[in-house]
Amino acid sequence: MVLIKSVSAKSVSDSRGEKTIFISIKTNAGGFSASSPTGKSTGKFEKKPYRKNLEEDIKTIKKFSDYFSQEVFEKFEDLRRIEDIVDRHLGANSIFALESCVLKAMACEKKTEVWEIISSSHELFDKAKMPIFPRLVGNCIGGGKHSEPVKGKRPDFQEFLIIPNSKSVKKSFEISKKAKKQAEEILKKADENFKGGKNDENAWQSSLSDKDVLDVLEKLELPLGVDIAGSGFFKRKKYCYNNPLFKRTGEEHEGYLNNLIKNFNLFYIEDGFHEEDFEGFAKLLKKFPDRLIVGDDLTVTNYKRLEKAIKMKSVNAIIVKPNQIGSLIEVKEVCKLAKEKNIKIIFSHRSGETGETILADLAFGFGADFFKCGIEGDAREGKIKRLIEIENGF
Repeated sequence: MVLIKSVSAKSVSDSRGEKTIFISIKTNAGGFSASSPTGKSTGKFEKKPYRKNLEEDIKTIKKFSDYFSQEVFEKFEDLRRIEDIVDRHLGANSIFALESCVLKAMACEKKTEVWEIISSSHELFDKAKMPIFPRLVGNCIGGGKHSEPVKGKRPDFQEFLIIPNSKSVKKSFEISKKAKKQAEEILKKADENFKGGKNDENAWQSSLSDKDVLDVLEKLELPLGVDIAGSGFFKRKKYCYNNPLFKRTGEEHEGYLNNLIKNFNLFYIEDGFHEEDFEGFAKLLKKFPDRLIVGDDLTVTNYKRLEKAIKMKSVNAIIVKPNQIGSLIEVKEVCKLAKEKNIKIIFSHRSGETGETILADLAFGFGADFFKCGIEGDAREGKIKRLIEIENGF
């Protein structure tokens, strides 16, 4: 069992140079720490990252340090005790980082891995079979809010993704890195403004339009996807494209997506519509039941929103970002519901990342189907390498 002796917190810089929370705990099993990522393209239905702000959460954690000393943590479900104590006092980032610390302490005390603490808490993980590892989803070329314009232009869609179809995480990682390098060479010829710049997620920045970027990626001969992040350019009931300038109604936008999906054989379509348009998602899924129609801003790792999306047949896949909701107990419930309803699970990084690698343990422990974690950059590669480390253990 784990006994918490003290809790402390401070701010650290994420991969964008912005401040995020870093929490440390001292226990009978030793000292443990964890940090939370931060998102830039955030859904309006996400939980607030901090109760008021980062500084106030840090002060609150210090005040609450003694409150945990009477608690005993032995299994995953005991994280609920943390949530009972800090309810309405801390934001999602802080709760996620604190619960991650406790998971690490429990794993150390039991001389096991964090993912094993998670997998032992549910029936989603068939321990009798060789586990299936999640497929990697990598952001190769960027646009939208994650990218700076190149000569005044950038793609309107936020991410252009490659999704190697390999059962090996290590092999997929190698394929992704090689493909990203190939994309660089193609961009040099296709985009006269391309200078090798990278965005928040270490994806290439380009001045090309969405369609022209897909023309580039099609040459890689890999399964492709897009994170459209529809809410990012939906204004006054229209999708306001900038490259080229065009205002599309919902129906016109839907038609445009239909053509892109068919013409480029897109396998993965995330947030194709704005975050309140369950009907738009449902139309796309009905038309393309064999593709992944993915909710992120639509569902925000929230049980009730996932329930609604299932009821309306809006998605067949969801993004899971633990710090969208904070509570790892609720992350478990979201994953359980998704599995029961045959909704694919995609554990995802954020645009502002840290060196924290627990996302890999969470993805594997909860039986994720996909792992969306970029391709390059220390903060992102560390998570993929942790997943490879778990893979090597089998």
